Amino acid sequence: MSTLAEILSPSFLLRDALVGSVLVGLVCPLVGVYFVLRRMVFLGVALPQVSAAGIACSFLGYRLIVGPHTHGESGERTIALVGSLAFTLLALLFLAALERARQSVEVRIGVVYAMAAAATILFLAADPYAEAHLVSILKGDILATTGNSLSLIATVLSAVVVALLVFRRELLLVSFDRDMAAVMGFRVRLWDTLLYLLIGITISLGVMTAGPVVTFGFLLVPAVTVRLFARRMLTFSIASALLGAATSFVGFACAYRFDLPLGPAEVAVASVVLFAAAAGRGARRLVAGG
Repeated sequence: MSTLAEILSPSFLLRDALVGSVLVGLVCPLVGVYFVLRRMVFLGVALPQVSAAGIACSFLGYRLIVGPHTHGESGERTIALVGSLAFTLLALLFLAALERARQSVEVRIGVVYAMAAAATILFLAADPYAEAHLVSILKGDILATTGNSLSLIATVLSAVVVALLVFRRELLLVSFDRDMAAVMGFRVRLWDTLLYLLIGITISLGVMTAGPVVTFGFLLVPAVTVRLFARRMLTFSIASALLGAATSFVGFACAYRFDLPLGPAEVAVASVVLFAAAAGRGARRLVAGG
């Protein structure tokens, strides 16, 4: 109880990190719902890798144009964020182009992942100085979150949530049945583009804030857990977001209490909930069948 009281105290030293962590846990599942609906789960693996390639490219470009910069200086995260967001959005546009070419989902995601992984290695080979910067950022050093960066995260992710809520009907219809949406007069490509933009922003900020492991985990694990029980889309979305925020908070508390790595602890808590939910659902079916 003392640990919980300390974490909830307004004077808690890592309060900004806690709020940033919960924000990522809250918003990522709202986007992850659409991954599950579109059966593009492995896109959650590919896009964080694309984000890493964008970060490596941004550091290389900065060195070639401006010159090397010191690790930890104020502009480091801005440089990384620009590269991360640009590459993520380009990758999503590329995936949309392959979709129009009738390529299967697995082929599209596999191509993007392979290209991003190769690009990351090549960018680092061309700029060895960037390796330390990239490793530091991709570890998801959320404990270093400052008040200014938290304000940026909260503002942007709030805008993402508002957009997802305002255009919920259109985005859901396009995700469920594209042909029906086209027949009803919806501009399918426009709504796809908006959804991809929201996905790109969320993943870029998630990777920059908490790292790719946490981002991938919270994109999918809460949504998959709630999908076992939810029957209505509104329930699916809201419960996924709340579960993500709750497991993020509990994971933070466990990491703080037992001196564990923060990101893996949060994903581990979310995974335990998933396993427990799946076991409970299986047991209920056995009882009902028996």
